Amino acid sequence: MGFAVSADSYDRFMGRFSSPLAAVLLDFASVDGGDVLDVGCGPGALTGELLRRGARVSAVDPSPGFVAAARQRHPGARVLEAAAEALPFADAGFDAALAQLVVQFMGDPAAGVAEMARVTKPGGTVAVCVWDHLAGPLAVFWQAVAALHHGDGPVPGETLAMGRRAGDLGGLLRGSGLADVLEAPIAVSVRFDDLDSWWAPFELGVGPPGDHVASLDPDARARLLERCRELLPSPPFDVRAVANAARGTHR
Repeated sequence: MGFAVSADSYDRFMGRFSSPLAAVLLDFASVDGGDVLDVGCGPGALTGELLRRGARVSAVDPSPGFVAAARQRHPGARVLEAAAEALPFADAGFDAALAQLVVQFMGDPAAGVAEMARVTKPGGTVAVCVWDHLAGPLAVFWQAVAALHHGDGPVPGETLAMGRRAGDLGGLLRGSGLADVLEAPIAVSVRFDDLDSWWAPFELGVGPPGDHVASLDPDARARLLERCRELLPSPPFDVRAVANAARGTHR
C-alpha cells in the first residue's frame, strides 16, 4: 500500500484535510491538554494541534519516514517508531489516546484499539476517526473509479475498510471494554481553486488512491480525470469531507 512516500507528498494528498480535521477531532473528544498519545501520527497533523493546545504529546507511527518528519516538525513531542498493535508504553500512562485516520490501516484494528485502551488511565479518553466511505474527501474519486471499472474482479476502493461505515468504530471501542461510547460524524470543508489543484496529489502515489492511479496507463488515467471533472462542481469548489468518529472512557 502506498505509504512509503515522503511527508511532503502525504501532506499534499491528505494533509489538506487531516490538518483541519485534527482540531475538530479534539473538540469532539474533549481533549485539551494533559498527557496524550497520538497513534499513527503520520507526519504530525494531530501531534501539532495537540501541542498547540498545551498537551504533553507522545506519538507513534510504523513508517520511519513519517517518524523522522514528525520529530523534525514537532521537537516538543516524543515520537517513536511503533505499530498500534504493540504500543511501547506501560499501562495507564496517558490521559487520552487518539487515532486520526488510522484504524482502517491497522493490521488488527481490534488489537490496536485494545492497546490504546490499555495505555490510557482509568477515566481517560480513547477517540478515533475514519473518513466515511460515502462522504469523505475521496468519495468522488472512488465514484469515478467505480463508474469506469471493467473486469471480473472487485471494484477498487476502500468501502470495506474498518470504520468507514457508521457503527464500526463504536463497536471497536465497546469491544475493548470502553464505557460511555459516543459516535458522531465530524466534518471539514476545503476549497479548491481549480481541478488541477484537487487532482495533482492523486498522482503522488499515496495510499490506495495513489496505488490505483499508478496502475493506470495514460489513457485510462485521462478518462478517470475526466470522470472526476464531471462529478465535481465547477471551480472554485468546496469539498466537504465527513469522518465517522467515536470516543469512549477507560473504566
